[in-house]
Amino acid sequence: MSVIVAQSLHIFGLRSRVANNVCYFDEQIIIYPSGNSCVKYHLEQKWQKFIPGSEKSQGMLALAMSPSRRYLAISETVQEKPTITIYELSSVPCKKRKVLSVFDFPVQEFVSLAFSPDSKYLVAQTGPPESNLAYWMWEKQRTMAIVKADIQNNPVYQVSFNPQDNTQVCITGNGIFKLFRYTEGTLKQTNFQRGEPQNYLSHAWLTEDKVMVGTDTGKLFLFESGDLRWETSIECKERPSEVEKDELAHESESLIEFPTASSPDLSSEMLCEAVGQQQASLPQISAIAAYSKGFACSAGPGVVLLFEKTEEKEGYRENREIRIPQDQRTSDPNQSDKQDVMCMCFSPSEETLLISTNKNQLYIFTMSSTEIIKGEPAHFEYLNFPLHSAAITGLDICIRKPLVATCSLDRSVRIWNYETNTLDLYKEYQEEAYAVSLHPTGLYVLAGFSDKLRLMNLLIDDIRTFKDFTVRGCRECTFSNGGHLFAAVNGNVIHIYSTTSFENVNNLKGHNGKILCEVPTFDVTYTAIVVSHSGRMVFTGTSMGTIRSMKYPLPVHKEFNEYQAHAGPVTKMSITCDDQFLLTVSEDGCLLIWKVYDKEGRGLKREKEVGYADEVLITKTDMEEKTQVMLELKTRVEELKMENEYQLRLKDMNYNEKMKELTEKFIQEMESLKTKNQVLKAEKEKQELQYQEQLSELMEKQSREVQDLESGNNQKLLLEYEKYQELQVKSQRMQEEYEKQLHDMEETKNQALEELTEYYEAKLHEKTTLLEEAQDDARQQLQEFEETKKQIEEDEDREIQEIKIKYERRLREERESNLRLKGETGIMRKKFNSLQKEIEERSNDIETMRMEQQKLQSVIKSLEKDIVGLKREIQERDETIQDKEKRIYDLKKKNQELEKFKFVLDYKIKELKKQIEPRENDIKAMKEQIQEMEGELERFHQQNMQLELNITELRQKLKATDREMHKEQQKERDMEALVKRFKTDLHNCVGFIQEPKKLKEGIRELYGKYVQQADMVEIVGVDTDLQQEYTRQREHLERNLATLKKKVVKESEIHRADNVRIMQENVSLIKEINELRRELKVTRTHVHDLQSALGLNRKNKKQGIPDTVPSRELLPSPSVLRLNVEEETERIIEMQRLEIKRLRDQIQGQEQAIALRPLSGGRLPTLEIESSHGTQPQ
Repeated sequence: MSVIVAQSLHIFGLRSRVANNVCYFDEQIIIYPSGNSCVKYHLEQKWQKFIPGSEKSQGMLALAMSPSRRYLAISETVQEKPTITIYELSSVPCKKRKVLSVFDFPVQEFVSLAFSPDSKYLVAQTGPPESNLAYWMWEKQRTMAIVKADIQNNPVYQVSFNPQDNTQVCITGNGIFKLFRYTEGTLKQTNFQRGEPQNYLSHAWLTEDKVMVGTDTGKLFLFESGDLRWETSIECKERPSEVEKDELAHESESLIEFPTASSPDLSSEMLCEAVGQQQASLPQISAIAAYSKGFACSAGPGVVLLFEKTEEKEGYRENREIRIPQDQRTSDPNQSDKQDVMCMCFSPSEETLLISTNKNQLYIFTMSSTEIIKGEPAHFEYLNFPLHSAAITGLDICIRKPLVATCSLDRSVRIWNYETNTLDLYKEYQEEAYAVSLHPTGLYVLAGFSDKLRLMNLLIDDIRTFKDFTVRGCRECTFSNGGHLFAAVNGNVIHIYSTTSFENVNNLKGHNGKILCEVPTFDVTYTAIVVSHSGRMVFTGTSMGTIRSMKYPLPVHKEFNEYQAHAGPVTKMSITCDDQFLLTVSEDGCLLIWKVYDKEGRGLKREKEVGYADEVLITKTDMEEKTQVMLELKTRVEELKMENEYQLRLKDMNYNEKMKELTEKFIQEMESLKTKNQVLKAEKEKQELQYQEQLSELMEKQSREVQDLESGNNQKLLLEYEKYQELQVKSQRMQEEYEKQLHDMEETKNQALEELTEYYEAKLHEKTTLLEEAQDDARQQLQEFEETKKQIEEDEDREIQEIKIKYERRLREERESNLRLKGETGIMRKKFNSLQKEIEERSNDIETMRMEQQKLQSVIKSLEKDIVGLKREIQERDETIQDKEKRIYDLKKKNQELEKFKFVLDYKIKELKKQIEPRENDIKAMKEQIQEMEGELERFHQQNMQLELNITELRQKLKATDREMHKEQQKERDMEALVKRFKTDLHNCVGFIQEPKKLKEGIRELYGKYVQQADMVEIVGVDTDLQQEYTRQREHLERNLATLKKKVVKESEIHRADNVRIMQENVSLIKEINELRRELKVTRTHVHDLQSALGLNRKNKKQGIPDTVPSRELLPSPSVLRLNVEEETERIIEMQRLEIKRLRDQIQGQEQAIALRPLSGGRLPTLEIESSHGTQPQ
């Protein structure tokens, strides 16, 4: 193994793609994913502790913190296999408690995790196409239940437990809001969605039965026990400055008039665009977090709203709006706050709110500030400092300062301090930065952008450009060891410039291909490499995001230490000049600082103990401004001191006067209270004497009353004792009588029980015999079916061979006969399917008979308990039997009358069916016509889109020409400034005209100063021929643009006329369809009314004599008839569906027959053979 050991010290970055990526461990420590690890970060002490990811991990997908804040679950993909790792946070360092990597269900990745309230269970949601919801007892690695959350493969975004119930789970996704409850080993859905499905992005439990859900259209829904109780819509709230800018932009737009929505010229495309713009303006509620007073939710880019519960039932009102502040150091401050909130969480004491955004930023907000200043707009603050939001492409360090420079595809350059772990400077630009290099002094930085190479000063509070070089797309740049030169790569050419004179000293060529940095070795690809300054160790970064440390010279065998570092390929690595720290950056946008040790854990000593420099750069104007501000502030402080002293004196005088008044008042009150106290004491002594006299009188009265009561109670006790003896004798007699009655009742009960058991045993015997007979019939039918199947197969094989020999010569004639044979084979398939259905029905009957047997056994047990009650009911039923017989006689008469109506209604039903069929054919033809028209509309829409793309290309070309013009104007201004300087220097030189030597030296200086610069300007300038070619091409493009605009206008008029014609045709067709539907609905209702009467008659015949017949008054009631109407309508609808399905199958069969006509010549038997087979099973 390698002698060198690297330990992760600090990391700058956040992975916003991880679900639930921010959570509180306690009031001061948060946990978030960064690189390929999770970070525990202390908010006050600023230290970090790492929870490393699994080996060979391809990145984290989701986090979950247990409610007890003891466990952390991480979803990862390890070697293309999903894995869930559970860490115990209470141990130091954090230990792996369980690893779930073997699953008995298909899964590609886990997109969301959640712990139960008692932290014993874990629920995980897989991504599409499986979309399984898994429920574990994770400590025992036992799967409790699995359910498919969605059949349509829609994405699921979040899963959570009920905060008070281990068995209830909520999931949300695109068109998905489901509540599951774990019962009897399965997860069962307890709610049913009503209304249109929404794209539910997030949810949070407010109480044990209330869930707040947010959508992508800015709607909030409150569900209680699965039912919608409250909803509201959130609108995008722009800043006041943005509202004014939008109004000006609308006024300055082009004067092209668009038709209104009511005008006939408005096409469906324009309406669709308007709807799309309206949806884009709606805020997406991507995160919700609950707290004691209500909840917080995201309301579009950069906005969080706080809602509090109102006094009304189940209502919430918006209490506060919190915004992400604009960053003035970015290239476009108005767009810097347009960040989508990905996750939010409250601290345990609800004092702070923490959020993460899609640009990898962390913001914090103190909740107490909402109560102090409720009138002013609230803003978030950076948790520490702004981080990179895209892949980091450049990294470099300096010698004299503990600084690190990074550049990224987020168009920013940042300067970090690896000693204090802070961000010193950062600035964003218009172009992407590909490479960066720090001067050894730490005072200058060189950055390669897509359009140029810039040399910049590192000022005390800004990064300011002072020289640009025309090196486009510079991917690598660096300063020399002394800092007097710097090199930049353009393609396969290395340009070397002087740092002092900015001259191009040399150009190095000779590479056959481009400069490469990747070196494949072992099982991964090396994407970055760095050698220590001592030359004893080498560090490499891999495409998997890991870091390897090894000795130098490199060993033959695989002797290295490998560390989990980043979630993407390592792009750059650097080591400090004292070999103490290793710095790595990656495509995941994270900067990781490592401490380098030897094998015994000792840090490598610096060769020279030299302190870091404290100097900083500052411009003269900035210095003067700051001194002026300091003077103004000093004068202001002195003025404030004078004012405060004067106000303090006034307050002291006022307070002294008030103190005197209060002391006088209190002395007077004390004297009055003393007099009152003496009066009250005298009254108290008088009242005590009165109470003692009254108490002695009451004691004497009580003693006399007690003696009288004792004498009276003794006489009453003697009388009551005599009565008690008489009642005791009576109770003995009654007890003997009740015992006899109980004995008789037990005998009668035993007899009745024996009779009932015999009766039900006989019934059970009959059911078992019926079941055996049904099983025998099923076996016989199976045997018959197998025999017929064998005969059919043998006959078909024989006939196929005959047909192959016989009909190869007559192919044309056999094509016609094949059509008939296909129809016959369809009949055979239908018979085959019907036999299979009969077998399934028989097996279902057998299962139902078994279920009835079990039910009867349970009924026997229950009837034993109900014997006493049944005896009482027998007497009542004898009385009702006579009433039922009378009602049966009346019902028989009504059945005869209904049978007469049956014949008439059957005839009418047949006629109505004949009328329905042609109208359905007309509807089908009209639908086909509408589909053709929709296809034409789609073609017109595609043509319009192509024209719009052409227009956008031409506009982009115009913008490019404008940019070139501005560059030329800047060059012209530079030349004018150069000429002015030359004039002033020449004027100074003319002053020495009387002194030839000084005049000669002055002219030489002028020559050395201006002639070479003029040559450089001529080299850099654009040739006149190129300028003429540029103007000629610009005129050509303008002419093409004018012709294209004319074409667009003409074609739009043609499309509008076609759209109006198609819309009118559609309106007429829709009217005809609606009329046909109304007629069809009237006929169906008439048929249903007629059939309901017949259905009632049939039902009464089948039921026979029921247990309880309704009275004569209830028979013609509308409620009974309405029940039969609903049953008949369902039956008729089912018949029509089967008929439509049969017709569709027939049409498909005919189409397939036409398509496969040449191939079916030698596969089917003749018509006579098939007919013989069809009659055989019958």
